[in-house]
Amino acid sequence: MMLLQTIIAFLVALGTLVVFHELGHYTVARLCGVKVLRFSVGMGKVIYSRKFGADQTEWAISILPLGGYVKMLDAREQDLTHLPEKELAREFCRQSVWKRIAIVAAGPIANFLLAIALFSGLYLHGVPETVSRIQVNQTQTAAYEAGLRSGDLVTAVNQQPVLGWSDLRWKLMELALEKATAEVSVKRANSDRAGAFDEMTLVLPLAQLSSKDLEGDFLSKLGVSVALPRPTLVDVLPDGAGMRAGLKAGDVILAIDGKNLANAQEFTEAVRAAPGRTLGLEVRRGSEALDIDAVPEAYDLNGTKAGRLQVQMAGPEMTVVQTPLLPSLNRGIQKTWDTSIMTFKMLGKMLTGEVSWKNITGPITIADYAGQTSRSGAISYISFIALISISLGVMNLLPIPVLDGGHLLYYSLEVLTGKPISERFGEIAQRAGVALLMTLMALAFFNDIVRLVS
Repeated sequence: MMLLQTIIAFLVALGTLVVFHELGHYTVARLCGVKVLRFSVGMGKVIYSRKFGADQTEWAISILPLGGYVKMLDAREQDLTHLPEKELAREFCRQSVWKRIAIVAAGPIANFLLAIALFSGLYLHGVPETVSRIQVNQTQTAAYEAGLRSGDLVTAVNQQPVLGWSDLRWKLMELALEKATAEVSVKRANSDRAGAFDEMTLVLPLAQLSSKDLEGDFLSKLGVSVALPRPTLVDVLPDGAGMRAGLKAGDVILAIDGKNLANAQEFTEAVRAAPGRTLGLEVRRGSEALDIDAVPEAYDLNGTKAGRLQVQMAGPEMTVVQTPLLPSLNRGIQKTWDTSIMTFKMLGKMLTGEVSWKNITGPITIADYAGQTSRSGAISYISFIALISISLGVMNLLPIPVLDGGHLLYYSLEVLTGKPISERFGEIAQRAGVALLMTLMALAFFNDIVRLVS
């Protein structure tokens, strides 16, 4: 059932992105007076089609779901000797270079506009977000040495407001890529006055992070993680080890075997490390203090024996990020712009060897993420589609022949030189572009398979 959901989520996401991309080409082509012969979702053999409109444009579904295309009246691809002059005037190559640029650029632009619309809609609706309260490892980490402490609420980075945990991570990632320094503004509970807070700005150096660090959980390299609450049970599963021990929802676990617990992660680690062994739990239930003995049941965790009590813990502090219409639109534009620039920077660092090519993903990984986000809820799934739409837009703008960016490069050269590139040069570039694209696709599939196996 999960596999079926993953496949459906992947096809819906991909179909949405392809349709919007090709609609960009189609719409601008029609506005420029170019005749469109076919609009296809999918590649290869057409399995279903219908013709509509004065031009009898063929709307088709093709057998291979990876991609799509808009086929226009084009002398490079069709014999047009039999057409009257009125029809020839609507041929693609007879249009001005600026019209051709507009038609080609419209596809990636449509992907960016879709991302803006989706992000803006999410911000307008309201997005659940983990609060940017941090936990700091106190063992010689950059965060601790900078003065950050567990419980600090990060409110801004370099004077830019932080709205949640993902926003904090994103801002620090951008600065880390530039080997820059982050001025982190925090609110910290005042130890002398209950309910009072101190505000301060601390300098967090990021230059020590390597490119390899940025490929994983780079915040842990700095000694920072999301703050977790004291181990509080929100649910105790029926017939589990926790229920047999007498644990109840609402219980707060203060200590295990005399060792105080700071957060839920420490509780989970202690339980996993004790399969079949009796643990002495110090529990607070309302105003009552209890001592409860619990024996975690053993289970297989990635080939090793681990313990579990089958209880559900309270997660990190959450908030809802919601803004009015115009601020939502502004945030949607900013998010799309920042993500696009970040993607270009990462690609550039791959070319220079600063970032591993293992970060290139293909359809298998994308399908996996589509399934995971669809199971997490509509907001996660829509965010995923927006991010992939940006990636598709960026990828198509790369100056690789056969992609939109390659054609834009040709037309830019035509603007500069005043004449189109030669057919011979175009053929050579096309073959090189196909070879490069196939190499990238092979690398993406290889990375997907490695991730799947590992």
